[in-house]
Amino acid sequence: MSTTPSDLAASPADAGFHAGELAVQRKAGVRGEAARLARMLEPVTLSRGIAGFLAERTFLVVTGRSASGQLWTSPLTGPPGFLEVRSPAELAVHATPPAGDPLHAMPAGQKVGLTAVEFAARRRVRINGLLTDSGDGLVVEVEQAFGNCPQYIQQRLLAPDDDGADPAGGVRHGTELEPADVALIRAADTFLLGTVNPERGADASHRGGAPGFVRVDDDGLWWPDYPGNNLFNSLGNLAVDPEAALLFFDFPSGRTLQLSGTAETNWAAAPHPGDTGRMVRFTPRRLVAGHLLPAHEVAFRPYPHNPPLTDE
Repeated sequence: MSTTPSDLAASPADAGFHAGELAVQRKAGVRGEAARLARMLEPVTLSRGIAGFLAERTFLVVTGRSASGQLWTSPLTGPPGFLEVRSPAELAVHATPPAGDPLHAMPAGQKVGLTAVEFAARRRVRINGLLTDSGDGLVVEVEQAFGNCPQYIQQRLLAPDDDGADPAGGVRHGTELEPADVALIRAADTFLLGTVNPERGADASHRGGAPGFVRVDDDGLWWPDYPGNNLFNSLGNLAVDPEAALLFFDFPSGRTLQLSGTAETNWAAAPHPGDTGRMVRFTPRRLVAGHLLPAHEVAFRPYPHNPPLTDE
């Protein structure tokens, strides 16, 4: 979706949103609703409430660029306390992507996007900022931090793996989806979407639905864009930069599939009942498949209001 001069016309209510977000909000007809939430995107400090939430989390995803420049989204896990708020503007992550993960040894000095998820309580916090250190852990100078709604988060409990297995041992790097990769995608009820804006940096966003909501065909992947908070952070980024990174899980086994490629938003002329009329099509360019989630699912309950699947 391209922007036009009218799309880029700013008003006082536009503060906090970039041109891509504004263009999508206007096309979707939700500019007024989004404007009321604009303060969420202002530079903020890590509040006491967010710090308390992060202190108990054991699961995080990070979107950033590898040493070779590709955009990827990777999982990180650790015991409670592995996410440490050192100051109102600094977060330390006491974990790094392991060998075999495309973000292993990711370079500092870049903008990254983080999302911490508590699946059991269906809560999540998104953090965007500058990666200032990536040695023994990740240190992020926080520029944005805000909570998201619980929509489409499946409730699950994850238990850490203690078998000492080397996650890099079975990692496969490639460019073509294999049958097992397609099966994982088609069975998925959750994935993480990484996008980037040339000025604002990277973002990591949760996506969920009934198993099968992500489709695979000869042209790549696509999924319906379900109703959300109307901020359109991800689709706004895609409106100005098509780079995208997807992270899929098989939670019972810890198997992961990471995809790096491009994505675009398609707008249908006549949406299905209850649908938004928007879908996102993703073209994979590179992939990493392995068991890079050192945890497994021990309990599960689907989100009770997952939209029904359509035939198209």
